[in-house]
Amino acid sequence: MIQLDFYGTLVAASLVLLLGRGLVTRVGFLRAYNIPEPVAGGLVVALVLLALRSFDVQVRFDTSLQTPLMLAFFATIGLSADFASLKKGGRVVGIFIFAVTGLLLVQNAMGIGLASLLGLDPLMGLLTGSVTLAGGHGTGAAWSATFSEKYGLASASELAMASATFGLVLGGLIGGPVARLLIKRVQVPGCVEQAKPRAPKGFEQPNKERSITPFSFIETLALIAVSLLAGNLLNGLLLGSAFELPTFVCVLFVGVVLRNGLSALGLYQVFEREVSVLGNVSLSLFLAIALMSLKLWDLASLALPIFIILAVQTVVMALFAIFVTFRIMGSNYDAAVLAAGHCGFGLGATPTAIANMQAVTQRYGPSQIAFLVVPMVGAFFIDIINVIVIKLFLALPFFVAV
Repeated sequence: MIQLDFYGTLVAASLVLLLGRGLVTRVGFLRAYNIPEPVAGGLVVALVLLALRSFDVQVRFDTSLQTPLMLAFFATIGLSADFASLKKGGRVVGIFIFAVTGLLLVQNAMGIGLASLLGLDPLMGLLTGSVTLAGGHGTGAAWSATFSEKYGLASASELAMASATFGLVLGGLIGGPVARLLIKRVQVPGCVEQAKPRAPKGFEQPNKERSITPFSFIETLALIAVSLLAGNLLNGLLLGSAFELPTFVCVLFVGVVLRNGLSALGLYQVFEREVSVLGNVSLSLFLAIALMSLKLWDLASLALPIFIILAVQTVVMALFAIFVTFRIMGSNYDAAVLAAGHCGFGLGATPTAIANMQAVTQRYGPSQIAFLVVPMVGAFFIDIINVIVIKLFLALPFFVAV
C-alpha cells in the first residue's frame, strides 16, 4: 500500500494535468475529439493504478483538498455572474432548463423501463437514472441511503457510487465528440485564424494569458474565502430545513450576492481576470484529483444488466444532446458548446461540463452564452429540478416503501 499525503497528492494532481496537456497536444485523436486535459491525464493514471492492483500494489491519495477545490470553483462561478449579464441570457436559461428537465425525465423512464425488462428491481433503474448520472456522487449517496432504509434495496450505496463513477468518466469522454459532430453542421464565428484577437473572458479559454496584479489577485482570493466561509455557514443554518441545499449551491449563492451586492453599493468591482484564473486552477486540480482517484475496479462489480443500462443511458445522453439540446438551443455554434456541456453534467457533474466546453472553445473559439448558462443551470437549477423529478417517479404505484 502506497499512501500519498496532502503534498504528495498535490504533486500527483499537478503531474496529471501536465500529462493530460502532453497527451492532448501530441495525440491527434484526443485533440480532434476535444477530450479535456484533466480527463485524459486522470484516466491514464486511473488505468495504471487498475493495472498495479492486479500486482497487489495499491496507491491511495489524500482527497481532503478535493472538496475545497470544488467549492472554490463554484465560488468563482458565483463571482462571475452579474445580474446584467444574466438578464441578457434569461430566455436562453429558461429554454436550457426545459431541455435539462426533459433529459431527467428520459433518464429515469429509460432506467426503470430497462431494469424491468432485465428482471431487476425498478429502483435499480431509478438509481442508474438521474439520481446518479445528473446527480453525481453526492446525490447518489444521499438517495441510496433512502432506497436502502425506506425501500429495502440491497447494496444501493455501492451501486450508486459505481454508477456515478461510470457517468463521470463517460460524461468527460462524449462531450467533445458530440460537439465535434455538431460543429461540422454550423458556421463557427471567430474561430479561424483570420478572426481578430479578443481578450479571454471567464472560463471560455483557460489557456489564454490574463494580465493580473498581486494585490487584485489577493482581493479575489479573499472574496473566494468569504464565499466558502459564508456558504458553509449558510449550509449549516439550512441543514434539516425545507430549504436545505447542497453546500456548493450555498457557496455559489454567496458568490453571486457578493459580486452584485458590492457592485450595486459602488464599493467594489470584481476582477473577472483573477476570478477566471483561480476558477480554472481550482477546476483543473479538482478534476485531476477526482479522476486519478477513481476506483475503476468498482465498475467491474456491476452486473452485466447494470452495465447495459448505463451503456444505453450514455447513448441516450449523446442522442439527446444532438437531436434535442442542439436543436432547441438554436442549432448554432453556441448550441453545440451547450450540447457538450449538457453531456458533462447530464452524465457527470458541472465541473465536467465546464471542462468539456473549455476543450471545445479552446480549439474553436469562445461562446459567452454557453459559459453563462451552463454553470448557473448545472450548479443550481438541476439539483432542485432533479429532486422534484425523483420524487415524482417514487410516487409511481410500483415503488412501495417497506
